[in-house]
Amino acid sequence: MIPKRFRPAAIAALTVALASGSMLAYSATAVPGPRDADRATADTFARMADDVLSHRTQALVEDQPGRQGSGQAGPKTRMSAQLKKDEDAALQSLRSRKTRLAELGEAYTDAATRVVVDRATVTGGKAVVQVTEQTTLTYKKLRGDEPATTDIGTRYQLTLTSKRGGNWELTSITSQENGPVAVNEPVAAKVNVVKDDGNQYPDGTPASTKYPATPKPKAKTGGAYDYAAMAKYAEKYWSNYNPAYRKYNGSGGDCTNFISQALKAGGWKAVPGSTSDYRNWWYDGSRQSDSWVGVNEWAWFTLSNQRAANLANVYQADVGDILQVDFNRDGSKDHSMMVTYRSSAGMPYLTYHSTNTYRKSLASIIASYPNATYYAYRT
Repeated sequence: MIPKRFRPAAIAALTVALASGSMLAYSATAVPGPRDADRATADTFARMADDVLSHRTQALVEDQPGRQGSGQAGPKTRMSAQLKKDEDAALQSLRSRKTRLAELGEAYTDAATRVVVDRATVTGGKAVVQVTEQTTLTYKKLRGDEPATTDIGTRYQLTLTSKRGGNWELTSITSQENGPVAVNEPVAAKVNVVKDDGNQYPDGTPASTKYPATPKPKAKTGGAYDYAAMAKYAEKYWSNYNPAYRKYNGSGGDCTNFISQALKAGGWKAVPGSTSDYRNWWYDGSRQSDSWVGVNEWAWFTLSNQRAANLANVYQADVGDILQVDFNRDGSKDHSMMVTYRSSAGMPYLTYHSTNTYRKSLASIIASYPNATYYAYRT
């Protein structure tokens, strides 16, 4: 749910030649209304999306002898002139991100991207396509105990136009997620700035992003809370959502709903009361408190009830701890994530919803959003 105080909205030569009869490349007057694309057309759209997104991912993979590196030519899918320009800029941005990550001691040795079409409709000579990208990046073992991979699930919408000869031209590809960008996505998250309502809230203290930081380890089990259980829950349901809970991907984002579930799995107890009082925290079959799903409300509940305290540095976060981000530094927190792994070198790895992500390093978050404000909570 969107917080009340602030409301953030939180491939050039090869052309895919298609037969007009089997690929629905109709003229603008041939079809009166939208219709589902046939299987062959949908498969073509999937290949086009896979081409573009795979090139984005490969821009992050380190160059290796005997293999075409990230400086390779761009996607071969036919694109509009503006989209081709935008995609060239995107690839350059991602290569710069790879350099920033290398400076932070992170690199990827391999990647795999798979695209599935969720829905494709054609209206005349236009097509609108919803796809889901699943990408796995393999961490290079620079320090030895990095996770094996980081995994991402992102929903995109594509628009295409049919051209002479039954060919399709891609005109746009837009993420449908409102959380932080995937590591292979170049565009920063967009948020709407809304005027402060003037009230005072327990907002907490921003954390330093200087690396490394003095460690503050904690026992993962045996105490009041089971942090290993929190991480296990998050890593079980990062992509396949728990059907026992409602999801809020189309209603402001599912990130805080997800961390609340994981915290409950690790022993956090409900605090009953009205839905709107941020000092309460609960979920039932039909309703939940605002603090269960709202980014800011969760922070207010957590700090006011002393469920957690702010850490001085984000790199002190350990398994089961929570990181929140204010992307545009307007005073309103926009996203919540849980640490589900921490390396011996002091690098936390985050798992979260919206965009669905498994073990993304904190370094890659900060490389994407170096100017954001970060909050770290010792749960």
